[in-house]
Amino acid sequence: MTEKEKMLSGQLYDPMDPVLSKERYKARLKFQKINNLPDNQIKERNKLLKDLIGSYDKMFWIEPPFYCDYGSNIKLGKKVFINFNCCILDTSEIKIGDNVMIGPNVQLYAATHPLDIKTRNSLLEYSKPITIGNDVWIGGGAIICPGVTVGNGAVIAAGSVVVTDIPDNVMVAGNPAVIKKEIDNSEK
Repeated sequence: MTEKEKMLSGQLYDPMDPVLSKERYKARLKFQKINNLPDNQIKERNKLLKDLIGSYDKMFWIEPPFYCDYGSNIKLGKKVFINFNCCILDTSEIKIGDNVMIGPNVQLYAATHPLDIKTRNSLLEYSKPITIGNDVWIGGGAIICPGVTVGNGAVIAAGSVVVTDIPDNVMVAGNPAVIKKEIDNSEK
């Protein structure tokens, strides 16, 4: 099994593997170019973003600066808006549903490290996928941790740290984020 296959399947892997290092390097070159293009070159920026992102549906917008590990493991639904200074560590699949708004300085971390010292000091790491449902709003400065699923219609308050799954149609806040209220998203 390759180090990339281990990474994508959630097993311990070597992030310094030459194949993975090369893929991260290529992603960095792309997002650095994206981040440095002036606003009057939006078509070129969008072309580069479409080349960086693994898959996407219609109409997405990413405000630079934007950062990621690979880009190829990011899956965007329809009408996704990602505001300034987003950092996505996509060592596993990060799936973002339709009609999702992501505020500035949001961080999505699929990458994680072993808790025990001996394994952590080996410099091996592992990864857990993140899934963001449809119609989600993630407020500025929020952090979504490895392995988390955010349900449809959820709102993550600004500055929240999400360490566990979030059900549909709730607003969460805090560190760690907890449910503060249910949201009635039924048709009236």
